[in-house]
Amino acid sequence: MKKLVYDIINKLDRDFITFADVRFTSTDTQDIYFEKGKLKHIGSNLDSIALGIRVLIDGCWGFAGTTILNKVSIDETIKKAINNAKTGSLFRKEKVQYSPIEPTQGSYFYKPFIDPFTMDDKEKLNFFENIALKLTKNEKIVYSYTYGEFYRQYKIYANTEGTFVDSLVYDTLPMMYVLASDGNETMCRTYPGHMNGRRGGFERVYDIKMEENVDKIINEAIELLTAPRIQEERADIIIGGGHLALQLHESAGHATEADRIFGKEISYAGKTFIKPNMIRNFKYGSDIVNIYSDSTKKEGMGFHLVDDEGIPGRTVDIIKNGILLDQQTSRENAPLLNLQASSNMIASFADDIPLIRMTNFCLAPGKGSLEDLIKDTEHGYFIDNTKTWSIDDNRNNFQFSTEIGWKIKNGKITEIVKEPTYFGITPEFWASCDRICGPEEWKFHGTFHCGKGEPGQTMHLSHGVAPARFKNIVVNVKA
Repeated sequence: MKKLVYDIINKLDRDFITFADVRFTSTDTQDIYFEKGKLKHIGSNLDSIALGIRVLIDGCWGFAGTTILNKVSIDETIKKAINNAKTGSLFRKEKVQYSPIEPTQGSYFYKPFIDPFTMDDKEKLNFFENIALKLTKNEKIVYSYTYGEFYRQYKIYANTEGTFVDSLVYDTLPMMYVLASDGNETMCRTYPGHMNGRRGGFERVYDIKMEENVDKIINEAIELLTAPRIQEERADIIIGGGHLALQLHESAGHATEADRIFGKEISYAGKTFIKPNMIRNFKYGSDIVNIYSDSTKKEGMGFHLVDDEGIPGRTVDIIKNGILLDQQTSRENAPLLNLQASSNMIASFADDIPLIRMTNFCLAPGKGSLEDLIKDTEHGYFIDNTKTWSIDDNRNNFQFSTEIGWKIKNGKITEIVKEPTYFGITPEFWASCDRICGPEEWKFHGTFHCGKGEPGQTMHLSHGVAPARFKNIVVNVKA
């Protein structure tokens, strides 16, 4: 396939083409799903191949993709990409500013400890069946499921600047869920949560110790049935990493995707409250809030040698000491904001057009353990495990609830509370952050299912976070 990609790049080395790139992907997926103790689904999609060709002509991008890799199809795809760019340039008022960069060449091959695609299916099924059956052993658990998703993708990227890179990555997503009922209401618990994707193979399933946590989530789901709800209008809240990853994702990650500033996502996933003149001066959070995009961290699912337009992986300070400094950008919109391209242009598969996407989007750690932070909290709540979320199309006003919370009084956990719900406005919320736990609590949480674009694409990405405290937050809809 390397020769195929190389030959296509040579065909695109023409005087009227300012820049061109070619991507090839071969993707393998498998998912296993047990419901109420019984196998409901096992399915695999292996060697799903795709090719994408993008060209810049007269200040306009043209793209075309195909899943048929014979000569006729490839020549038609090249022709379509060129025609799309030429046609689009007739209607484009502002031309794309193009600045060449030094080429990158290299390979990256992730080697899992346990390859789920060579592992015996029976061994995987036995593992999940054991968990699934254990989830059904209490009469108050009326519904349960467990599943695993496994992903492997080989990618080749090349462009007319001389960049030529190939990579192989593995991602794994395991989860289990129980729903308890006492006849009056229902309460659920998941494990390890909704941000449960990880870079790696089947070893990631073993790492999270699902079997050891079965009784824990069953007992918590049952205890939640009779637990109280938060009554105060406002309270200090400590947000655990599993849910804070989603808070970061929705209120900072999507908000700082620069294509939203220029109206690229208005009709689907919304825009952003950020304006160009806010960059480098807007107070986004408290002085301890440092948020960055880092596609160089190999532990995260957002790692790459280059993004899908040839920008080498970078670490970019998006928010530094609470000030909005930068955005997640592309070659096209970075110059419009007087920024450098941030290596955030990614597509799910080669026949998808690249979009600005989060890679490893992180909240920098502070100091101290979660135990220290709880001891330092006179009155408040520790909450975790996302249940519902809602945020407006400007990424500004939001409401989140978690499955479970724990009341804190005089620095000690006293009882659990059900469905903690809190409300906020993005800058005010991040301004209320007064303490973040240290590196010993910081880790990656990830998703397979970040949606964006029309036609829609879902992306794998990671968030590095540690638990953090937010002061005087609205925790009751009556407030």
